[in-house]
Amino acid sequence: MKIANITLSNESPFTLMGGMNVIESRDSLLKTAEVFKKVTDELNIPYVFKVSFDKANRSSVHSYRGLGFDESLKILQEVRESFNVPVLTDVHEPGQVKPVSEVVDALQLPAFLSRQTDLVVAMAKSGLPLHIKKAQFLAPGQMKHIIQKCKESGNDKIILCERGTSFGYGHLIVDMLGICEMKSFGYPVSFDVTHSLQLPGGLKNSTGGRREYCLPLAQSAMALGLSALFLEAHPSPDEALCDGPSALDLKDLRSLLIQVKRLDQVVKERGDYVL
Repeated sequence: MKIANITLSNESPFTLMGGMNVIESRDSLLKTAEVFKKVTDELNIPYVFKVSFDKANRSSVHSYRGLGFDESLKILQEVRESFNVPVLTDVHEPGQVKPVSEVVDALQLPAFLSRQTDLVVAMAKSGLPLHIKKAQFLAPGQMKHIIQKCKESGNDKIILCERGTSFGYGHLIVDMLGICEMKSFGYPVSFDVTHSLQLPGGLKNSTGGRREYCLPLAQSAMALGLSALFLEAHPSPDEALCDGPSALDLKDLRSLLIQVKRLDQVVKERGDYVL
């Protein structure tokens, strides 16, 4: 499966899908994209830039959501052209699909919305590659129904994404066997490490997180042989306007990727992973 000129496969060297959680400002986004592009170029890691233009799934009605639809799309296009990188973003409503598809290379189906048939069908009909987040409340095997919706809508350019499963109240766990089950469907599988670190409702009116465990959790999942690692980083995570407690500090990006790439190379050279 390809996003622009990047081929994603569970057997090939991993691709990084990474960026900021949400557009906070044009300048901060461009600076973050510059760091991601520089580091991935240095480490020879295929790279897809990710950012949300709207955070519709927030804990509070007062939570920050973004800069607005039109301005955000202009910034997404600027990132794509300035850094010559494929761009991935999520959509929340069927009506957003067409205008967003004109400025990005792949669409992301948010976890909370992954069973919304009208949205899934509209995204599939765009013809773009689809990064499908597994909902926190879904069993891995239930992803086959979302796959079928996409295929019946004429699109099998699918990447399945693990992002943690609800475990009681305010906690997420990652089921490594569930990742293996999703791989058995025959599609590229990615791992969203930073969202898997969330503690939903862990703060007074927002989501908490455990960014200090980003590296060990990423290593645990990537040891299974995956197509992509998904992560979000921020220049000042404690000041981030969304999901700061789960975001990697941008200054730690290079170190983490060096270690993850070493593991990915060893695993795939030896074939010590589950097909």
